[in-house]
Amino acid sequence: MTTALRVEGLVKDFGGLRAVDGLSFSVEEGRMVGLIGPNGCGKSTTFNCISGMLDKTAGKVEIFGSDATKMPPHRINSLGMTRTFQHTRLWREMTVIENLLLPPRQQFSPSRLMALFRPKSRPEEGERLKRAWEVLEILEITHMAHNLSAELSGGQSKLVDIGRAMMGESRLLLLDEPVAGVAGPLAARIFQHLRHLVETEGLTLLIIEHNMDFILQAGVDSIVVMDNGGLLMQGTPDEVRASEEVVRAYLGGDGSEEEQE
Repeated sequence: MTTALRVEGLVKDFGGLRAVDGLSFSVEEGRMVGLIGPNGCGKSTTFNCISGMLDKTAGKVEIFGSDATKMPPHRINSLGMTRTFQHTRLWREMTVIENLLLPPRQQFSPSRLMALFRPKSRPEEGERLKRAWEVLEILEITHMAHNLSAELSGGQSKLVDIGRAMMGESRLLLLDEPVAGVAGPLAARIFQHLRHLVETEGLTLLIIEHNMDFILQAGVDSIVVMDNGGLLMQGTPDEVRASEEVVRAYLGGDGSEEEQE
């Protein structure tokens, strides 16, 4: 099986603070993998390092076999990886369909972004619009196509953000807490959509989720557990559920602390 993502010995320091400490794990292609850990353990910092948003202090990142360690975000995107952020970054003054037709912020080079505003052939425009409607249909939100993003609920915004990540040729999606702040039934529904993407579109997903109980029931194939910036364990949901180390790592956490960025 092809390895979609390999992280080896990742280290990220902020001055005297070590936010990520020698982290190593891998994600196989066509898998849905959770990344969990107590607040402040370095999950979002890890995503920022993988996606090129932050320079790494040490370590190596490979995406589909290519060394992405020193690549900027738009180069990493060209390898087939796109990410979302914990707080959605939609263009609030645009409709849902218009948001899908624009690339995710900070993940395309300026030349590619400007290319969107140059004259295009009708076939190219038609293909992109066709893909946008396909994505809306997959996520079951075609009825919101012409709503302004400012009018969407938190859960709806999360779905549109996932849709934007699907618009390119990405095969690997990094999703940073895609159900944060979303009510239970809709959160479960979003994860059903994500599972569907893996099984029907062949995508690979790495998903940050703080709520361990939720991720254990969300249909992921495996879970990477972080603690204090490093790897605590990687295993199946059943293996993680049975781990005394994981239980101890979560004891005493009330979920009120902020994640280190």
